[in-house]
Amino acid sequence: MIERPDVDALMAGELGQFLGQQVQVREDAKAKRSSRWTWSAVILLPILSFLWFAPIGDFRFFIAFAFIAGAYGWGQLPVIQAKNQTKEGINSAIAGALGLDYARECEPGHGFDRAKRHKMFPSFDKSSVEDLWCGDMAGHAFTLREVLLEEQRGSGKNRRWVKVFRGPVITIGGARDFLGTHLLERSGKHRKFGFFGEKDELKVDGQVLQRADMVHPDFEDAFTLFTTDQVEARYIVHPTYIEELIAIEVAFNGQDIATLFKDSELTIILKTENMFESGNLDHTRDREMVEMATSQFMAMADLCRAINAQGR
Repeated sequence: MIERPDVDALMAGELGQFLGQQVQVREDAKAKRSSRWTWSAVILLPILSFLWFAPIGDFRFFIAFAFIAGAYGWGQLPVIQAKNQTKEGINSAIAGALGLDYARECEPGHGFDRAKRHKMFPSFDKSSVEDLWCGDMAGHAFTLREVLLEEQRGSGKNRRWVKVFRGPVITIGGARDFLGTHLLERSGKHRKFGFFGEKDELKVDGQVLQRADMVHPDFEDAFTLFTTDQVEARYIVHPTYIEELIAIEVAFNGQDIATLFKDSELTIILKTENMFESGNLDHTRDREMVEMATSQFMAMADLCRAINAQGR
């Protein structure tokens, strides 16, 4: 069981000192934003006035939008940098108290690749990954990354990027040695052509997984289990395990939870809102943000503990 970090101790130690230093950094960032926006307005107003009367038709709107968006982004840049510094300091301190490592920027990693190869994600065209937590958790190798997936939709003027998934991708090593490969996810994800129900088999990562009947009929409509070993799958995915997954979705106001049992590792994904955003410009909220980030991570740790215990 992982001990929850003492927020009072964190705020009284190096984290409190760091956040004290960040007060001026954040104030300077806000002042720089105001200055940049003022200068942008002085420079852009004559240009936008010229564009309004220029004989270039509707093209003027695209040019004006590009100028305004660029000015806005230029002004926001120092604020974003200050927020990221604060966030990294808070989350690193929490990770250190847990005996873990934290990095705001990271590569997709093994868990993301495994989830992708096993079709755990919806279709996407662009991905970004941040907030890596890794180390040993209760004797098991552990990684957590937050993933954002987007798909390009529409065409021409209506082309846009649409978020299709945001949430943690978690791996837990050494849970047990699984004889087969087992993928449990919400029903309706892998459908036959047209309206002919779910697929009976799933071809993923060079294997063919067969759809298995759920142990308890009450969960047949809620979850689907694909496996290479029907006997082991029914042993692992029992009613208590399903109830735990549903409780986790409710606790995080999330959806589309999925777990993959393969080799001696669990891979878990859960669609949620943005997490671990502890950076804030208002220094009076620093303690609140530390408590929020701590609670979010400990809830994720409890998720891992519960799923790992049920998957034994």
